[in-house]
Amino acid sequence: MTALSAIAPDTLVIFATKVSDSEVAARSLAPLVRPDTVILCVQNGLYSEDVVKAVVGDRCRVLRAITHVGAIFRTPGVVELKVRSYTAIENSPVSAAIADALTACGLDGRVTDRIKEEMWRKLVVNCVINPINAITRTEVGAIADERLTPLKRLIVDECVSVARRDGVALEGDLVAAIDAQYGASRNLSSMQQDLLKGRRTEIDFLNGAVVRLGERYGIACPVNAALATIIRRMEETR
Repeated sequence: MTALSAIAPDTLVIFATKVSDSEVAARSLAPLVRPDTVILCVQNGLYSEDVVKAVVGDRCRVLRAITHVGAIFRTPGVVELKVRSYTAIENSPVSAAIADALTACGLDGRVTDRIKEEMWRKLVVNCVINPINAITRTEVGAIADERLTPLKRLIVDECVSVARRDGVALEGDLVAAIDAQYGASRNLSSMQQDLLKGRRTEIDFLNGAVVRLGERYGIACPVNAALATIIRRMEETR
């Protein structure tokens, strides 16, 4: 089924599209959603749920979720699971029920009061791994190569500065944490998978979004801007 004519009462709609496709998907649903519909945006990106909120307005509840699951899309109908972890759901009156439903399906749903921090932490990981992995055409684990450490620190420092102005303090050595968590990964970043398949990437919702928010706060982010420019050029020449 590729289209809906109606949405049943108390329906949970999970957005797992690329953020660049969210507006089109939301516009197709907007006339059908009900006050008891819940849209859960399980996506990458900085405030990417705002794309959906701008379309559906106050017609229904829109929540953000951050998932820590990695996979490779091999062929239509064949997805190779690489990393299984939890999915954090923005706290709301309906979030516990959603978390229970996800957990019952083996997806370890958790409700959090700190969705903004979860978003920023996942964003930093994506801003480091996705463009570097896409540019170098390596597996995710190659991010732990110590020769990349100076670049990783520049990316992270810019993200941390913008996050701080946005009200989120990201503590600890985030570069070391990324190396430790992802150094053994044999996955391919979603950005590299997009480029290999000739699709638009999410760079404008990752590094590009940090640059735009940094501009609002008066914080220059030249390294993230450069990476976004490189990836956009790779999109043009794919």
